[in-house]
Amino acid sequence: MGRMLFVPIILCLLWILFLRFFGIPLKKGKQGFIWIIGVSSLLIVMLTIALWLTR
Repeated sequence: MGRMLFVPIILCLLWILFLRFFGIPLKKGKQGFIWIIGVSSLLIVMLTIALWLTR
């Protein structure tokens, strides 16, 4: 389960690479970081609850 914490980190790194590749400043890509962290957090919480309910 601890590996799930790497998902937002990897997605943020990929987002940074995408922004750099297309020459977009990080400040303009801030909304993408918010979405990545929000969706990843929701996924981690849902999987944690599912794990807790099935044990």
